[in-house]
Order: sequence, then structure tokens, then C-alpha cells
Amino acid sequence: MAIDTGKPTTAAEGTGTEEPPDTGAGDRHKLTALQGLAALSLDAMASVAYGPESIVLVLAVAGAYGMGFTLPVTLAIAALLAVLVASYRQVIAAFPDGGGSYAVAKRHLGRRTSLVAAGSLILDYVLNVAVSVTAGVAALTSAFPQLYGERTWICLGVLVLVTAVNLRGVVDSAKAFLLPTALFVGSILAMITVGLFRDGPVSTASAEGHASALGEGATAVGALLLLKAFAAGCSALTGVEAVANAVPSFRAPAARRAQRTEVALGALLGVMLIGLSILIGRFHLQPVEGVTVLAQLADASFGHNLAFYVVQFATMVLLALAANTSFGGLPVLMSLLARDNHLPHLFALKADRQVHRHGVLALAVVSALLLVFSGGDTNTLVPLFAIGVFVGFTICQVGMVRHWYGERGKGRRAKAVLNGFGALLTGVAAVVVTATKFTEGAWLIVLALPLLVLGFERVHRAYGRIGERLELGRVPEPPQRAHSLVVVPVSGLSKLTCKALTAARSLGDEVLAVTVTHPAPEDRRAAEALRRDWELWSPGVELVELDSQTRALGRPVSGYVRELTAAHPASQITVLIPETEPAHIWQRLLQNQRGSVVAHAVRRDTDAVICRLRFRITDDAS
Repeated sequence: MAIDTGKPTTAAEGTGTEEPPDTGAGDRHKLTALQGLAALSLDAMASVAYGPESIVLVLAVAGAYGMGFTLPVTLAIAALLAVLVASYRQVIAAFPDGGGSYAVAKRHLGRRTSLVAAGSLILDYVLNVAVSVTAGVAALTSAFPQLYGERTWICLGVLVLVTAVNLRGVVDSAKAFLLPTALFVGSILAMITVGLFRDGPVSTASAEGHASALGEGATAVGALLLLKAFAAGCSALTGVEAVANAVPSFRAPAARRAQRTEVALGALLGVMLIGLSILIGRFHLQPVEGVTVLAQLADASFGHNLAFYVVQFATMVLLALAANTSFGGLPVLMSLLARDNHLPHLFALKADRQVHRHGVLALAVVSALLLVFSGGDTNTLVPLFAIGVFVGFTICQVGMVRHWYGERGKGRRAKAVLNGFGALLTGVAAVVVTATKFTEGAWLIVLALPLLVLGFERVHRAYGRIGERLELGRVPEPPQRAHSLVVVPVSGLSKLTCKALTAARSLGDEVLAVTVTHPAPEDRRAAEALRRDWELWSPGVELVELDSQTRALGRPVSGYVRELTAAHPASQITVLIPETEPAHIWQRLLQNQRGSVVAHAVRRDTDAVICRLRFRITDDAS
């Protein structure tokens, strides 16, 4: 049993699996730059499936004239993407332990602001899982309408698959998702390349028979509409921060590999966004109901053939698997919060494969609840999406401005101006998205974020009180030897009883065996038989009979322990509970669980030390 103290001065006691030392041997469970691109970029890559469409749907209100602003708005988003990539490269270098905006805010903006950043990232990561899975399943049910009624169960099945892969380790998840990522990126780049050589659309079969979503003709586009289009298109930037949050998941030199991954992600995402926007203008695309913009572009570039279906299939798979970005970034963030005593310490523990298993499972459970709540419907979740990430972006950029003003390196002012401009853009986007989506469900995020921060604060105060009681960080008094009294609950004579008394006599100066007797005739006969056998056996340990008028077992033992504590205040009381451990897990269902009942009662009612002696029953012995 290991003692988890979180950090040396302000943590509390806990138990769990020990974190393996960070040795070279553990590198095989960490990411290369290419694997990091597959494991941590799925969210950002998949956003090209709905980012340009979000811009088009807003500008379509102004008709064909408004659609002409698709490329300028996309270029503005690409410029913001470049700012974010440059910023997060600096974040990776300055904060190689990961955490992204949380780590930046913690150092430069104060603890409370850092908790707001952490809460916003947690909300974004959880919603990303739900949105990605539902969007992927929506693409599947669009191709196979007969599956629509089962979409919730399909969503849960995809979630179980992604969770299982991530429990095997971040490297295994990267290897599993490398091919789908390559297929999607390759198909999108091929579509853009082919489309640039087209004078017009090869096919419009996918849009035929669908009502156009284009508004009436307009001769002017207002600044508010452009601002809304910009904010809507910024949904394509979700996931850019994931690499900075998960730097410890990379192989050494981790920071350098993470920076290369961040640049590659930004370059690919920028090229795809700009390329798709150019194709939208070249083909004079009009948004239609029931058909995605990406599907129309694939139709226009390749024609309605096998290549068209390859793009749709790759998009469907990547959208469903984009949840993996959250499984790569959120557990690392939760581990940092746990180390700072804002979450339970078990989230800081790692399994043998360098997996924050508790963080992975917690993310899966909350996401499953969201999927059930939404009924697997993407439209229910999308209004809640992307708000948290903009809040995190803004806090991170402001924190980096403070960071540069505290540095003395060359070019710090230019970098500070760059981060300040980025903070202004992301801050405006956060306000616009929240305002425009408030009545559609964004109010839930506005409510959930302060509740998360209050939860972090409450956990921190609890650990603080525990740390004060344990006097952590102080030199304790020298240990003293006290008289030890061991109590052993028994119900009959067996080899287990013998081993328990042997262990008890090794532990304590004085040993008492206790048995609970009931007034029923059959119980009295059993008690008399035990007393008679005990005298014949004569183990040198007194047998104390505890009368109980009910069938209770734990309360009589805990009551007797309280009496011993009152009679021997200077003695250390230990309750040693003997239990059998069968060879097979299913055989544990055959046990009566008396040991657990006694342990619970003693723990609840007394301050005695509890020891549980396991007697293993092997196949040979049985």
C-alpha cells in the first residue's frame, strides 16, 4: 500500500497504485511527434468538417453577396490560428510539464484565474467527446437511416471503443488512430488539389433535390454578421491547445517534439481551412439543408463516385474518433489539478503504461451521461461547444503577455503584442459565441463553469484541513512505543483462526479473540461448541463472548473495541480481521462478507487500527 502525499507540503494521505519512475524504459509508452499528431490532433483535424460550414451558414443569410466574404473570414481565422500556434509553442517551452492555459494562468494570473481556465478546458474536453461521437454517428445514420433509432447505443459503443484503446496507453491509441487520420488528411488535401484545377463543379448530385439555405440577395454585409461568422468559424480552432496540455505524454525531448507537433497541426489545419474556402468560392457553393458543405465540395471536385464516398467515410470515422483528443489531454490536466490539491489525488496516479486511468474513466463516464441526456443528437450539444476553449485561449494569451513582460529576452515586446492581439480576438469570439448561443444552451456552460471552480476550491480547502491535522511539512515528535492490544473476531476453529492468532501474537503485546453470540437456540449450541473446542485447543488466547440480541455483527465488535479504548487509553488497539481469498474471482460471490461488515463498523465507530489478514486458497489446496 502506497501513501500518496500529492506534494510535500500541502497534501493529504491517500492510497493507490504507485506512479512508475520516469525512466528511459517508459519512452516506449510515450509519443513521437507523428504519433502525437494522430493522438492529439483529431479534434482540430475533424473541425474542418464543420468549421467552414459554420461560416457559410452565417454568411448565407446575406445571400450570394455575403458568401463572397467566406475567404476573408477564413483568412482572419487562419491568422488567429497562426497566433495561437506561435503562442502555444511558447507555452510548451515555458511549461514543459503540460497544463496549457491552466499552467500559464497559475503562474502569471493567480490561482482563481487558473481554476477558471482549468474548468473551461474540462468542459470543452468533455463536450468534445460527446459532440465528436454524435457527429460521427450522425454521418453513419445519414448513410444508413435504419440505424437512426439506435443512435444512442451506437454512440455509447463508439465511446467504449475509444475508452478501451486509451486504457491501453497513449501510444496504442496513437497507433490505432494513425491510419484514419492519414486517410482523412490525405483525402481532404487531394480534394483541394483536384478542385483547384477545376473550372467548375464536376457534379452537384449530392445537393439535388435539397432546399437551398441561401438568403435573399443583399448588397451590404454588416460588421455584426462578419463578427458572428468569424466566431462561428472559430469552432475550427478547438483542439489546438491539446498538444500544450499533454507535453508529458511525448518522448524526450518532450518539449521539442510537442512544438513540432503543434506546428504541423497548425500548418495542416490552416492549409485545409483556406483550401476549402477557396473551393467554396470557386464552385459558387450554396448551402443546402441535409447535405454538408464538405460533401458538396467532394462532389464538385471528384464527382459522385468512389472518391466521394471515401471522403465521406474518412470524415465519419475521424469525427467519431476525434474524441481521442480529449482522452489525451484531459487526464494530464486532471493530474496537474490533483497535484495542486484541486481534485482527488487518485487522478495524479499512473498505470504501468503511463496512463492516467482514473482520468480516462471519469471522462468516459461523464461523456456517457451527456450522450444519454442528448439522445445522441448533435444539435443538442453543439450550442454548448467551443465556449470553454475560447475562455481558455483568452486566459492563456493574457497570461503569456504577463510572461513576456517578466522576461528580458530579445523580441519580448513583439511577442507580447502578438499574444495581446490574440487575446483580443479570442476574447471577442468568446463573448460573441456566448451571446449568440445563450438561449440555445450556452447558459449551461455559464452556470457550470463557476460551479466547477467552487468544486475545485472546496477540494483544496478539504486537503488543506487534512494537511493541518497531519501537520504536513513539520518535523513530528519522535515515535513512542505503546502497549499493543490486538482483537481478533472469530466464528469457529479452523486453519484461518490459527493463522490469525499467530499473526496477532506477532503484532501485539496482548491478544483477545472475540465471538458474537445470539440468543437463538441453534446459535447458543454453536457458541457452546466453540467454547468447548476452544478450551480443548487451548491456544493461550482468551475467548471473549459478546452477547447480541439481534443478528448484528459489526456493532457488538465496535462497541467492545470502544470499551477497550476507554479502559486502556494508553494502549494501541488493533482489530485483525481474518478473511479467505478464493483462487477465482467468481468464487468471491460465495463469501459471506462478514469481514467487510466488521471492518466498516470498526472504522465508523472507533479509531482502532484495522488489519485484514488474507488467507489465499489455491487450486492445489482446494
